[in-house]
Amino acid sequence: MEITRVLDAALRKAAAVWITSPGREPRLVHAHWRDDALWVMSGGTEPEAPLTDGAEVTVTVRSPTTHSHLVDAKATARLTEPGEETAQALKTARLNAKPEWEAVYRLEFSA
Repeated sequence: MEITRVLDAALRKAAAVWITSPGREPRLVHAHWRDDALWVMSGGTEPEAPLTDGAEVTVTVRSPTTHSHLVDAKATARLTEPGEETAQALKTARLNAKPEWEAVYRLEFSA
């Protein structure tokens, strides 16, 4: 099964994932699935994500229905400046929060 299909199905309903970077403890972060990538906001009013540009990380996703472990997926974090449409989607995804962030990462998954 292609990883993006699994992630697409799970992350349409999930708003948070666990991210593990080498040498760091896993951290639960808010995330938004868009354009076959996972977008993570960090700093400001958002939790500090354990990410750096180019870091190879593991993303742990739980099932949106059973909340049990679904998949661990390898991804590469890319520090990016989201376009206006993506920035608005990230803000909308946070529902009642008024997010402000210092950095946005696009996590691209390995096949």
